[in-house]
Amino acid sequence: MVRQPSINAQNRAPLTTERIVEAALHIVDGQGLGRLTMRRLGDALEVEAMAIYHHLPRGKEQLLDGLVAHVAAAPADTSASGRWQDVLRAWAGGYRERLLAHAGVLPLVVTRRNPVALTATLASLREVLRRGGVAEDAAAVAAHTLLGYVIGHAALEVRGTAEDGAAARIASGEGGEAGAVDWDARFRAGLGVVLGGVR
Repeated sequence: MVRQPSINAQNRAPLTTERIVEAALHIVDGQGLGRLTMRRLGDALEVEAMAIYHHLPRGKEQLLDGLVAHVAAAPADTSASGRWQDVLRAWAGGYRERLLAHAGVLPLVVTRRNPVALTATLASLREVLRRGGVAEDAAAVAAHTLLGYVIGHAALEVRGTAEDGAAARIASGEGGEAGAVDWDARFRAGLGVVLGGVR
């Protein structure tokens, strides 16, 4: 069946890779990763699915790589002033929020081999550390550890349950009965451990 041109086709923004990825992200955020198909994406963009392949020749594989890059590539602000610990603490909080806001893409960030998506992010973290006086080798290890911590914590948070036994009590600094996990408190505590271990 041939799609009839939309009455608004002439007013529609031209199809670009960025528009395609944004539309795919909207589908994943609203309906889940399992609902993302090239046909559904074409419908959202009001184009034939084949038109998407002009921008993404490898099809869905390239689209998934684009989603990972769009969500996971979030470099730290290397021009920010202040202590390197504060700069990285602010970055980590913002990065966690970004991952949680696009939780449907998070499984791809964790499992998909797309190292290029994280290259600029890691480089920016290393630069913040180096500017703070951390040696090159230690900065590389610390940047990798920090990135892994934030991504891993977000993944556990999305998958988390309402109860978490002793770990929840530790995170909140309380004893007694287990309660709901305070993910914010746990994140801050773990981040303090990671940053505090940088020498």
